[in-house]
Formats: sequence, structure tokens, C-alpha cells
Amino acid sequence: MTGRASAAEHDVVTNAQGRWPAVRFRIENTAMQGALAVPQIVDALGALDRDPAVDVIVLARGGGSVEDLLPFSDETLCRAVAACRTPVVSAIGHEPDTPLVDHVADLRCSTPTEAGRRLVPDLAEETARIAGLRDRARRALAGWVDREERLLAALRGRPVIADPLRALEARHTEVERLRAGAHGSLVRGLDRRATDLEHVRARLATLGPAATLARGYAVVQRLTGDAPLPVLRSITEVGAGDRLRIRVADGAVAAEVLDERASTT
Repeated sequence: MTGRASAAEHDVVTNAQGRWPAVRFRIENTAMQGALAVPQIVDALGALDRDPAVDVIVLARGGGSVEDLLPFSDETLCRAVAACRTPVVSAIGHEPDTPLVDHVADLRCSTPTEAGRRLVPDLAEETARIAGLRDRARRALAGWVDREERLLAALRGRPVIADPLRALEARHTEVERLRAGAHGSLVRGLDRRATDLEHVRARLATLGPAATLARGYAVVQRLTGDAPLPVLRSITEVGAGDRLRIRVADGAVAAEVLDERASTT
């Protein structure tokens, strides 16, 4: 909102388009001083506030006397600005001018020129910022790729990846060594047990009845039919006519008792 063909309009539009050429304006020309100023400004303010395409409202006027700027200290205008849902920028007069609307607006600019600069970002600055962010993103991506490549190279350089069979071969060698040791231990154990068995067998052969018979002794048993043959330990266990079985080292012979009163010597 500004006066028709005013310097304030030129300053706001020119500076804003110089910083951001794509910016668009809806311009409402109203009286900026006199008795009609407040009603017209309030009506234009309401129209702009109801327009969904309007992002920010600029109330712009060049410098002037205190009397010329009195409409911008009017209570009605101040209340209307405070009630706006759309942000309002106050750009009235010059730096020393401070009408009351400056205190209720969302942003105060000392001049219309400053308002044009504050409305939009600078295209060159934004382009440079985007280029800087793009370079940072490129460097970050390149750094991440480099780190991942180094990690992959380190993984490929590990023995388990470079030569996966080396560990298996080492374990195979260890298993073969353990197997050979176990086989040797088993064979030595069996040899010791075989030797012990031979010793026991020799002792049994020495202490057994066959060895005793080989030294000239005999085993005498009384024949009693189908009953087990008892071994005679005394002459009182037989009588005349009993049949005997005499076992010697190389066999057995049969005999018959003729007289049970044989000498014991």
C-alpha cells in the first residue's frame, strides 16, 4: 500500500526485484495523508489481508512533516494493523520518523528502500549459498565414498578374505597332527596292554595245573558215573574196587583200586 506513482512504491519494487527478480506485487494505491488516508488505508489493508496469495503487506510512504504522517498514528489504523493475520511491514518516512503504526507492525523499516531489501532474499547470496551447500555435499559424499573404499580395501586385505583356505589348511594340519598323536597314543597303549597280557599269561601258565603236571605230578579222580568227578585228597575217600581216572601231563589213564590200605609214604 502506497501512494499512486510515489517514490516509495518505486523504491520498494525496484529494490525487491533487484534482489529477487521473481517477486510479484499487488499494489494498492491509497491516499497517504489527509482526512481520507485512514479509511482508504484500512480498506486496502483488509483487502490485502483477505487475499490468500499475499505473503506480506508493506505500508510504504516517503518522508514528510509531522502533520503529513499523522494518519499513521491514528488509533483506527493501528488497531487494523494489529488485527491483520498477514505480516505487516511498516516503512513510513525516514529514520527519525516513528509513527505509532511502527510499534504495532510486525516489522519496522526505516525507509521504503530498506523494506524492499528486507522483503526478499538476495538472489546472488542464495545462489552462492546453494553452490556452497552443493560443494559441501559433494565433498561429504566424496569423503564418504573414500572411507568406504578404504574400508573395503582393508577388508579385502585381511587374510581370511585374501586367502580363505589358509585358515582351513592350518586347522587341517592341526587336526592331522592331533590325529597322528591320538593314533600313536592308542598304538602304544595297545602295545603296553599286550605286553601286560603276555606277562599275565606267562604267570598263569607257570601257576596253572598243566605246569604242575609237567613236573611229574598227577590229578586222581574217582569215577562215579554221570556225577562230576571228585578229586581225591585222601586215601580214605576210596575203597577196594573203585575205579579211578589219573590225569598226567600228556593225557589220562584209568585204574582200579586193589587195596585201600596202601602206604602213605
